[in-house]
Amino acid sequence: MQTHNDVDNDMREYFRIQDNLALDYRLIDGPEGDLSDFTRQSPLFGLLGDLHMLDYESQHLLRQIAERDRALANYLKIINKRIDLVGKALATQLSEDLGACVDVTISEGGMSFPASEPLTPGSWLAIRMVLLPTPLGLIVPAKVVHCDPFATGKWTIGVSFEQLSDAQRQLLARHILQKQAQDIRAAKTEERTPT
Repeated sequence: MQTHNDVDNDMREYFRIQDNLALDYRLIDGPEGDLSDFTRQSPLFGLLGDLHMLDYESQHLLRQIAERDRALANYLKIINKRIDLVGKALATQLSEDLGACVDVTISEGGMSFPASEPLTPGSWLAIRMVLLPTPLGLIVPAKVVHCDPFATGKWTIGVSFEQLSDAQRQLLARHILQKQAQDIRAAKTEERTPT
């Protein structure tokens, strides 16, 4: 049987970041539980996820086109940027629908977030999240690995992403790298700014 520390050590193989994102979750029966309830509730959320999956799946094609025809590749990149702008507007709307953003610690292997109710370790959640400023919308199953009290009536929930597809894991990894680079740039700018 894995202990809380064993799970933490297993998840340390992934780089963790502190982030602020829109988040919603529901209990499901298991890793193959019905995630479509979230999709039906907000069809635009599914569209945002599909936009990112298509972008991920087409990256190798864009590289091949760039090798043969730079002008066409540059045009396609511009079209892609226009679609990204639509995605950002969509993500802004969706994050408002999910409510206030919460501070989380997230990695490719899982995340921890605050909750107002305790959750039983071993139970499964359908998690819907909008990661900004990417914007990235994901609906993923997650297993609760720990639930710790941190204030009166507040809990820290730790979950592992055991059922992510390769594409979802790559999208999450890209977001984490972008957020890390953004934090490094912000820290360097702050160092250069006189007080």
